[in-house]
Amino acid sequence: MRTKKLIPVNEFCDNHHIETSFIDSLQDTGLIELTKLKNSLFLETNQLQQLEKILCFHYELDINLEGIESISNLLQQIDYLQEEILGLKNKLRLYETS
Repeated sequence: MRTKKLIPVNEFCDNHHIETSFIDSLQDTGLIELTKLKNSLFLETNQLQQLEKILCFHYELDINLEGIESISNLLQQIDYLQEEILGLKNKLRLYETS
């Protein structure tokens, strides 16, 4: 079984100078998932890239949580569609080489 690398939420918030309530809000909206161990909350390292984007949207671009949710959903749809296009291109190449 593979172990997950976890970062304490308090430590992350201290390093980024943000309130823990903001992280709680992100969890409430479903933008990130937190892991609770022994009454402490942790972030998984695989969520750091997404969380950094969210922090940029919120603190640098002054976008509210609802806007961040919309942007996140649109970016996920774009990723899905790009993967689908790549798959279709690969199928098309099979027919072109036959």
